[in-house]
Amino acid sequence: MKQTILVRQPRDLTVAWAQKVVDKHHSHVVVDKVDIVAVNVGTTTRVCVAVEHDGSDTLPKRWFVKLPSLAWRARMITALPRLLHTEVRFYNEVARFIPLSLPVCLAAQSQLGYGSTLVLADVAQFDDIPSAASDMLTPAQAALVVGQLACSHARFWDNKHLGSSYRWLGGPVRRLEDSLGTALAVPLMKRGLHLAGARIPAALHAPALHYARHRRAAMQFLANAPKTLIHHDCHPGNLFWNKSQSRVGFLDWQLVRIGDGVSDVAYFLATALSPEMRRVHEVGLLSRYAQTLADNGVAGVDVDYLLQRYRAHLVYALEAMTVTLAVGGMMNLDCNLELIRRTAAAVHDLDAFSVLPV
Repeated sequence: MKQTILVRQPRDLTVAWAQKVVDKHHSHVVVDKVDIVAVNVGTTTRVCVAVEHDGSDTLPKRWFVKLPSLAWRARMITALPRLLHTEVRFYNEVARFIPLSLPVCLAAQSQLGYGSTLVLADVAQFDDIPSAASDMLTPAQAALVVGQLACSHARFWDNKHLGSSYRWLGGPVRRLEDSLGTALAVPLMKRGLHLAGARIPAALHAPALHYARHRRAAMQFLANAPKTLIHHDCHPGNLFWNKSQSRVGFLDWQLVRIGDGVSDVAYFLATALSPEMRRVHEVGLLSRYAQTLADNGVAGVDVDYLLQRYRAHLVYALEAMTVTLAVGGMMNLDCNLELIRRTAAAVHDLDAFSVLPV
């Protein structure tokens, strides 16, 4: 029988539980102690634990454990589309094929009706530095991220077997998530616009509500492009860096799916750069994205076409941050408001709503 590592609460992260995780990798290593270092509750409950064991340094001693959220609003939003379950499947089935730096996965398990548990090595264990969601990246950092996204997108670009090999990436769970998003779009957008105040220009309120009322058609338009594997939540808080800032890694794959590659670029540039920096560099970064795709075997991607798709996908970045604010408890409030300010500026600058045929 498969040994379970599933737990529901931080207090369940005991020595006996940690021993089960260690046994998956080193059957003769003994766990002596487990200390909870920090607990952070958002879309998931994220627990940092220190694990003392008698193994070598190759077995991490600081772990990052993800459990279903203890915040009831966040749990309601994430439970039906099974977002943590999706991330568990990503690490179990797909992660080894991704040409990106990812955290070391120690254990990942999910069970319908009980929940999911994901155990990663804390990136700080290897002297990597996680970003905060509101970090403002430099053009050099942005260029590195865009290049890495392009390499990953190129690996799966227009792969006809992707959907059949990994049906869960675009199957019933994804459709349920989209249906839930559409059903709640108008009330959440109204609440989010109210809470955001002046951070979202008044000129965007009517188009944002119009988009929310016609969200299903907008999503169909945004999906009408060559498909690849996308992260779909690529903001600074889901990145980590080595000390020299010469290597970037990607965290939090709960929203991974099949979609339009440039959507990751739009979401990233809208959230990660100051509006002033984005205005100067976004076209050049899109050109870098197109060139890197070409260098990795994706032919015929036109920069003007990418720019139009980029503009359209900015709308989702604003929606995601506004809905996060409306639900509450899913992100640090100050970070959330700053990302709303940045994404609203991007949508306003590029008149993004006008690109959508709704």
